Amino acid sequence: MARQASVKRDTNETRIEVDINLDGSGQGSFDTGVPFLEHMMDQIARHGMIDINVRAKGDLEIDAHHTAEDIGITLGMAMSKALGDKKGITRYGHAYVPLDEALSRVVIDFSGRPGLEDQVIYPRETVGQFDTELFHEFFQGFVNHALVTLHIDNIRGKNSHHIAETVFKAFGRAVRMAISHDPRMQGTIPSTKGSL
Repeated sequence: MARQASVKRDTNETRIEVDINLDGSGQGSFDTGVPFLEHMMDQIARHGMIDINVRAKGDLEIDAHHTAEDIGITLGMAMSKALGDKKGITRYGHAYVPLDEALSRVVIDFSGRPGLEDQVIYPRETVGQFDTELFHEFFQGFVNHALVTLHIDNIRGKNSHHIAETVFKAFGRAVRMAISHDPRMQGTIPSTKGSL
């Protein structure tokens, strides 16, 4: 059964469209007006082996806050829709990813309960034109609508670009592990509650 979804979300601040294929080949296509966030989402696609297409029109004349947050929300909605009842998935995923001096760890649980622990401090307030505090808004939006528990820890790093890239690569790898099929859980929801 294809694990794919398309979600459109329109507000007075943004118009977002996300297409996702959880069993893809890691292809990403992005048209958002926020180049550095596109670069980071490309890491999710490539390292998560997920095909992701995102088209966004936001109030960038104000700043990128609404666009970044609403992309996270819509991506989370698409992820949840594509996973369906979550039967047979591994459920948990984790990854450590280094990039030169930077090292980050991401742990995710497709628990059905939203929770974010984001322990990342960026040395600079911006990377290119992107405000680094908006990474938190992106992940908070994702968590709230994918209904996952997500722990993000930057263990070390000095370069904000490197730190961000380790976070997004590790996120992609952790998601890839968690949504993968567990042959021993075939047809079973990985929870003693019987639902996620």
